[in-house]
Amino acid sequence: MPAVHTAFSRLFSPRNLVLVLSSGAVMALLLGGLFSGQAQQPQEATPQAVTVQLQHEPTPSQASMEALGGLPANVRMTLLVQDLVTGEVRESLNSRAPMIPASTTKLVTAAAVLGELNGMDGWWSTELTVPAAEWGREQVSALTLRGSADPTPTVTGPNDSLADLAAQAAKNGIREVGTVVLDDGSLQPDSWQNAVIETPMAAFMPQEWLERRPANAEAFRREIHAALINALEEAGIHVADRTLTSAAAPAARQPAEGVASVQSSDLAAFLASTLRPSDNLRAEELLASVAAQPGQPGTLEAAGRRAAEILHGWGVDTAGIELHDGSGLTRDNRLTARALVDLLDVMYRTGGTGRPYSDPLTVFENDANPYAEALAHAGVGGSKYGRGGTLSGRLVGTGLDVRAKTGTLPGVSSLAGYVVGGSGHPLAFAVLMNGPETAPILELRAVQDRWVQAIAAQY
Repeated sequence: MPAVHTAFSRLFSPRNLVLVLSSGAVMALLLGGLFSGQAQQPQEATPQAVTVQLQHEPTPSQASMEALGGLPANVRMTLLVQDLVTGEVRESLNSRAPMIPASTTKLVTAAAVLGELNGMDGWWSTELTVPAAEWGREQVSALTLRGSADPTPTVTGPNDSLADLAAQAAKNGIREVGTVVLDDGSLQPDSWQNAVIETPMAAFMPQEWLERRPANAEAFRREIHAALINALEEAGIHVADRTLTSAAAPAARQPAEGVASVQSSDLAAFLASTLRPSDNLRAEELLASVAAQPGQPGTLEAAGRRAAEILHGWGVDTAGIELHDGSGLTRDNRLTARALVDLLDVMYRTGGTGRPYSDPLTVFENDANPYAEALAHAGVGGSKYGRGGTLSGRLVGTGLDVRAKTGTLPGVSSLAGYVVGGSGHPLAFAVLMNGPETAPILELRAVQDRWVQAIAAQY
């Protein structure tokens, strides 16, 4: 009876099963184990009662099952709903089963960046350095661009740009540079070309190039190098040798001093511009910034592992998850409804600030939680690049407050985020659906929308 066995295995899994034994039974077990090797005959004990108490997370309600009734038979589904005020799990279905998450992966990517930058007040930095022995001179043998894979800068803007760096270097007295050096730090730009997105990353990623990405990592480096030389020349700094030079390995580097630096600004806005329209390239840029952190191997694979480590450090149940990109384009990623809801709970309580809110409910109600506000807002209409994002045309007219991330691949549809229930409490929810690539995505979305309305009405 394999079907029955599977059902009982789920219901009575170690996480859902608690045995409660009377004190007499416990003593009998202990004494039996301690004295089982002795020759004397044990005295016959009075039988003690053994109570078995089964605890498991509640399955979907009747109303929820009716809402989910339109799901095609060949589509697997997992889901979880948790009241964020009480901490109570309201509904659960196979919530620890690993599933292809599609773009709900971006929830993890954004959170991992916040973990590395210590919250929304963090920033990426880029600097120009000269050999320490030459600091203060007008002529230097080398000027090195050291980046942290900042995805926010520009080439010509007034702030956080190559033009800004060049202007600072000129203000600090530099008039001539022997050669311009690029330092990618620990980042391995080529590793992203093996991903589905097939796009190289770099230690400095100007926004102007978002739509015309260089073909490979070497071309990317050449364009950055040329753009920096142009910026230096425009700032009045002559570059003697225009040959592209790479930084020495860390162990062989000489001491250096900074002559210019810029910082990224408004991290929350960048996350919103990634999450709401589900921008795949920006999501990979975010993961590249995780890879570029000091002490990291700098590869796409290592960045995925680091993201999982950050979540685990926050108490997220990471069992079964696999992260092979930052966007969710690959079908090799695996997430669970449990992991997503755990993460949403952490973000509800901290907003990605790295510090718990004293009153997370009030922060959420006042639209002041930057992580929740970076998500798409359902039913508001307009372009996907606006506040509604990929949810702008869903749940229209329902009056629900839904802030969530969608996910779509052939045969895959997912939705995870927050909805305010009838109790006034925010609910964290996740629903992941995996089926054949021919599965009707619009039908899956319609089922999800009905279910979100059902849980909001009940809880």
